[in-house]
Amino acid sequence: MTGRAGAFILYLAQRAAVLALTLFVASIVIFALTQIAPGDPAAYMMGLNADPAAVAALRAELGLSGSPFERYLDWAGGLIKGDFGVSYTYRVPVGGLILERLQVSLPLAVLALGLAISAGIPLGVAAAAQRGRFFDGAIMSAAQVGVAAPNFWAAILLVYVFSTVLGWTSAGGFPGWERPARAIGALLLPAIALALPQAAILARVMRSSLIEALGENYVRTARAKGLSRGGALWRHAFRNALIPVLTILGLQFSFLLAGAVIIENVFYLPGLGRLVFQGITQRDLIVVEGVVFALVIAVVLVNFLVDAAYAVADPRLRTR
Repeated sequence: MTGRAGAFILYLAQRAAVLALTLFVASIVIFALTQIAPGDPAAYMMGLNADPAAVAALRAELGLSGSPFERYLDWAGGLIKGDFGVSYTYRVPVGGLILERLQVSLPLAVLALGLAISAGIPLGVAAAAQRGRFFDGAIMSAAQVGVAAPNFWAAILLVYVFSTVLGWTSAGGFPGWERPARAIGALLLPAIALALPQAAILARVMRSSLIEALGENYVRTARAKGLSRGGALWRHAFRNALIPVLTILGLQFSFLLAGAVIIENVFYLPGLGRLVFQGITQRDLIVVEGVVFALVIAVVLVNFLVDAAYAVADPRLRTR
């Protein structure tokens, strides 16, 4: 094993240890927050005038009668084995509900991220290449509006224009993946609503990072040797400018996967955001715990992959 390979493996092992510790702490925080939330799931399911003995029996059936420490150990032990528990309301495994809803949330996040990358990075590069000119100012002004505008407002506006006025798409709902073209069409408007602020952020970060890279000595040396400004930008500055963008992309994907609760409710999409919203309203705490922990797993895994990509792009991280 070479020194570089060993350093890279050691770096990944350190990041994996941080990942495991993060998941452990997150499990404690998630469980504690759901326990202090108001409302007894058993009393909610039985109704206001339920017999206390019946409520106590249901609490025992749902596994809510033990001490908080015992219930945490039972829940965490199930998570280690891949068992997220059984929903109080639907009486089906929470893991199955998560996988079912992930078939909507994951493609939505991937589509939104793809749209954000397709728009944000080229616009950021164009703004950096035209720094100080009208095109640069126009892009940055539009990016400022994109960052400031709430995505749920953009979602409502998109529904009004493309569904109500033009009638090109449905206002909400998801037809399933039996007909992929219709499914992607149903996800397109919510993906655009999610992608707009993320594309604006990417454009701003890409522009500032590329401008900084263009001012480095190696770019000046390349220009002095006769390389054109465009050649220096793409052959030397662009790769180094991508390093901070990778971090932003990881954070954005995590946000798009975990933070689409409002968008999924605006478009009535049966995704993870809507599932956790329904779990909160129905006091289905085991569903809330499972969905939130699954989202935490997704976030830390994405950050782990970004750290690995960061180390590939910048070898100095592996030797520190």
